[in-house]
Amino acid sequence: MNNKKIKKILITNDDGFDSPALLALIEALEPLAEIITVAPSLEKSACGHSLTLTKPLKFVEVEKNFYRLDDGTPTDCVFLALHKLYPPDAQPDLVVSGINIGANMGEDITYSGTAAGAMEAVLQGVPALAISQDFGDDFQAKESWDYNLAKESIAKLVTKIFEGEFPLEPRKFLNLNIPALHPSESKGLKITKTGSRVYSNDADAHINPRGQEYFWIGLVNHEWRETTGQMTDVEAVKNGYISVTPIHLDMTSHNDLKKLESWI
Repeated sequence: MNNKKIKKILITNDDGFDSPALLALIEALEPLAEIITVAPSLEKSACGHSLTLTKPLKFVEVEKNFYRLDDGTPTDCVFLALHKLYPPDAQPDLVVSGINIGANMGEDITYSGTAAGAMEAVLQGVPALAISQDFGDDFQAKESWDYNLAKESIAKLVTKIFEGEFPLEPRKFLNLNIPALHPSESKGLKITKTGSRVYSNDADAHINPRGQEYFWIGLVNHEWRETTGQMTDVEAVKNGYISVTPIHLDMTSHNDLKKLESWI
């Protein structure tokens, strides 16, 4: 008789419940665990770690163990799933957020709804990781990408976690970024720190048919500052590696505590 406990994974994303990348993630992890998916009904890219507090939210069952949340964020999805779909004594073993369509590297993590899904999980005491697929400027690739490297990578990493233990302390999650390569071209995993993006203002102004001005926030540039020491997520992905970055939620600048005490 096999008494081995069946593992449970909660999946979410920020590209919406009908994202092909989300379906690829489900396909990759279904052989490893019992899956429940709760994803936003609409794309919620760059929504950050936001909870919906001003309107009601509703689970809509798409199919068995697959729900969309009208009109929720990834944080809403994880928060409500952990409190309403799982009993307190039977929480999931892991939360996986993604596969995001586009990279989440450097300070972009602060905008990312994908990262926020993992962030909410670890705040609630459940180990988590976020996974994103880099495309660079190749927008056409997004329409037909097969996500094979991302699927292979996440399956191997989750298997390693389930065979041992999650490698980070509480309130920390893993952030994966996958290069735009096929599995045979990848150089493997690289442990990285977050990069440092050069940000610019890009907001296009337009006039609607009623003569009113409106703005459309444009695409971010892909310029990054050079750093020393540990390889960054950006460098790793550019050089054909799968970037794995440990992220923690303590945003205190510890190195500045004594300096600030002296300044005060």
